[in-house]
Amino acid sequence: MKITSSHFEAFLKCPTLCWLRFTGEIPTGNAYAEWVQSQNESYRTEAIKRLMADLPEEEWTAAPAPATLKTAAWRFATAIPASTTPGRCSNDKTPTTPAENDKNHAPAATMETCLPAVERIPSAGRGQPAQFVPIHFLYRNKLTKDDKLLLAFDAFVLSEMLGRAVSSGKIIHGDD
Repeated sequence: MKITSSHFEAFLKCPTLCWLRFTGEIPTGNAYAEWVQSQNESYRTEAIKRLMADLPEEEWTAAPAPATLKTAAWRFATAIPASTTPGRCSNDKTPTTPAENDKNHAPAATMETCLPAVERIPSAGRGQPAQFVPIHFLYRNKLTKDDKLLLAFDAFVLSEMLGRAVSSGKIIHGDD
């Protein structure tokens, strides 16, 4: 089973909508939802351009390979694909072999997302890993609980992928 950020977002709005998306039902047009999505995309594009304008070219990258995140030298990255592997959750005692899965548990779910942006904060000292902070962009002035939960989902997937805690995130939103 694959759980994506769009499935999670749909579930927050309506569990039936989530089920329909999960089963591959083709959505009918919704002009308002399409407008909101286009507003968020254009806001994200402009906000990323503003953030990158202040950074030297060697400190940012677009779409880095997930395998190179732990050894990265950049400070800011955009469009990072992130996913967990079934049976690899660090907090869970899920079986790691298919035989164990079949014997005791249902198969583990794969979670996938594409992080709009991630800030890498260099390590505080020798022997300590760098911190990664996922960043979301919303054109609206007011944040909702769902916005925060979506950021938490992305932070969780990134945390599981890296095998280290991602304890914070940022939401850049609104007119200013």
